[in-house]
Amino acid sequence: MKTDIQIAQENESKDIQPITKVAAKLGLESADLELYGNYKAKINPAVVEKSKKQSMGKLILVTAMNPTPAGEGKSTVMIGLADALQQLQQKTVVAMREPSLGPVMGIKGGAAGGGYAQVVPMEDINLHFTGDMHALTAAINTLSALIDNHIQHGNQLQLDPRRITWKRALDVNDRALRNVVIGLGGPTSGVVREDHFQITVASEMMAVLCLAQNRSDLKQKIGQILIGYTYDQEPVFVKDLHAEGALTLLLKDAIKPNLVQTLEHTPVIMHGGPFANIAHGCNSIIATNLALHLGDLALTEAGFGADLGAEKFLDIVSPKLDKKPDAAVIVATIRSLKYNGGLSLDEIQKPNLTALKAGFANLKRHILNMKQYGLPVLVAINRFSNDTDDEVKLLQQLCQELGAAAYPVTVHQDGGQGALELAQAIVDLPKAAAYQRLYDDNESISAKITHVAHDIYGAQQVVFSTAALRQLKSIEQHGWDKMPICIAKTQYSFSDDPHQLGAPTDFDLHVQSIVPNLGAGFLVVLTGNVLTMPGLPTKPAALNMDINDQDQITGLF
Repeated sequence: MKTDIQIAQENESKDIQPITKVAAKLGLESADLELYGNYKAKINPAVVEKSKKQSMGKLILVTAMNPTPAGEGKSTVMIGLADALQQLQQKTVVAMREPSLGPVMGIKGGAAGGGYAQVVPMEDINLHFTGDMHALTAAINTLSALIDNHIQHGNQLQLDPRRITWKRALDVNDRALRNVVIGLGGPTSGVVREDHFQITVASEMMAVLCLAQNRSDLKQKIGQILIGYTYDQEPVFVKDLHAEGALTLLLKDAIKPNLVQTLEHTPVIMHGGPFANIAHGCNSIIATNLALHLGDLALTEAGFGADLGAEKFLDIVSPKLDKKPDAAVIVATIRSLKYNGGLSLDEIQKPNLTALKAGFANLKRHILNMKQYGLPVLVAINRFSNDTDDEVKLLQQLCQELGAAAYPVTVHQDGGQGALELAQAIVDLPKAAAYQRLYDDNESISAKITHVAHDIYGAQQVVFSTAALRQLKSIEQHGWDKMPICIAKTQYSFSDDPHQLGAPTDFDLHVQSIVPNLGAGFLVVLTGNVLTMPGLPTKPAALNMDINDQDQITGLF
């Protein structure tokens, strides 16, 4: 069986199209692009403004059930579905996130799909791509350097070194940097203080980039980033350092969306890469709006399960888009449902209708959750070779009882041809679903958290730590409480305990802290034991990677 990289390399050697030809499908000319070689490009900002004069097509959100070790293939299904829509003569554009080096070098993998439903050039995309992640990392750490330099040279803003909230970042899973002490080495080496690193994709700077409408909006949002508090506990912002101009300069190219293609030459606008378990998990507003205006059908994904990425897309991102979503596609696999039904990874390879029916509780809750937002729901059954016809039929029946049609897809092995039935169902959907948010921003912070915890997760109640209650009171006193919430939670369960599979109800959601991300415009609610700097596994994927003298890469999935 061929690996993902072997399939991608075979295609790249004989069938990949110049990116200018892919851009032409969207009505874009060479002058609208900044080329990064022959097969990837940045789209000029002028195109973003010009595109707004065009009408908008349907917007389809692709999400999934809670991830399991068996894998669900959400990105793969979305890419294959886009290719299927293109085969049906639909002018289709994908808007998706960029990979982070953390999971690429770790264990989860990249973000370019798999099999015959991939985005290419896969190697470039999963490694350095066009440098957006590096620019973000540089901006994040430049701000940290400017903060420490300000304290070193007189500290006119009276920043309390013990109350600096801004964290450094690295786009690599490095657990050793979660908690560090800086400034050691004497008076010329800065002020000694505790500091922290998080992965680049979890930083507020990433959220600011993804939620900005244009460069001026980006600068304004950067200026609003809270960096800490004074000795008198007054807030200090980036604009107080007068650093927003320099930081915007570092991101002048990163804010431009990237254009690439699928194996079947469907245009893909790839931009931004926040994780949905520890950030808001959606690609940029600029990319999604571009896809909406340039195509008749725009597909976009939200990270991890629908309880995380889709909820954040619908409650944080959708209100800021030029158009609200028309439908949600939930990706599920029979083997993952059987895993949620209590079987081990070895046992899920064998037919078991009882376990499938038990594990369906997880998918059922996701379906009902998406319906709360007024969206039509379709289920994509990412079918594997050992799934039986009886299992597929049972799953379709269970979904149909909830008013959600389910369609088997085989895009990993068949490309777009493997999702034509689902694609036709999307074409036949009416425009303009009755979208509605789960909560109102003007509700109290605790009410908004309770809405998500109870209505989406199924929790009995929310339990706040002493620190979280203190932070909640401070946020309310500063008048920062009228913003959406971004809950950081394990992706493996509806609860904050990764071991509670299925659809648990007898649990409390434990809020450990609440962090105001004022530049991004939301409050980050950290629950359970979630970490914003992951660690590498026992055997990182990086140990399997190599490159030879002919520049051939191996081991990259």
